[in-house]
Amino acid sequence: MLRVYNRVMAGEENTHQMPEGLTEAQAERMLADMNEVIRAGEEMRKLRTEMIKVFADFGWTQDRIAQLTDMSQPAVSKQVAKYRSGEPLPPTTLSLDQRDVPWLEGRLWGLAEEIAETVDSARCARYVHAIARGKKRFTPRNVDELRRLVEEDLRLHRAELPGGHRNAYDEISRGLDIPAQVTAAGSASVRRALACQIQRDRLRDDA
Repeated sequence: MLRVYNRVMAGEENTHQMPEGLTEAQAERMLADMNEVIRAGEEMRKLRTEMIKVFADFGWTQDRIAQLTDMSQPAVSKQVAKYRSGEPLPPTTLSLDQRDVPWLEGRLWGLAEEIAETVDSARCARYVHAIARGKKRFTPRNVDELRRLVEEDLRLHRAELPGGHRNAYDEISRGLDIPAQVTAAGSASVRRALACQIQRDRLRDDA
């Protein structure tokens, strides 16, 4: 990778081609896009498996879980059996007011999705789409950028958005500015997904 980068920076991109006429830099860019999609698919499959554990803890039947996840009942049964053969996890808490960073990131994500669906010209819409496609991860830098875009949308479209959106952002922002030293049960991806949906439901209920 570094050799390819150095050749491109030195202006040698067109001098080192594959037999078909495709440069290494072109191939690198093309495969990087493919790898993003593949990696996102793998992450979503992993998240779905983890969500099955959560649904099973809530007491949902395997048939219902199969319907919701678009999986076969035997496949769900296999996942549930694998989960129950291991160490039991602490129960999942669905209270919106939780202070661990993944939960707050999920709330921010849910707020951004609501803004993107409410405002046609939302600045955060492209970022939300990139998150959904797996092209953006929840790194500190990306979270800061999403916060900036959400705050800009809240300022520019104040008349179009209910006051609950600003209140939610203020809570989330305070939590992210001074993170609580807590470790919650469950994986970060599951907690983000749960917080995202719960935040969206709360905003809709309050509208």
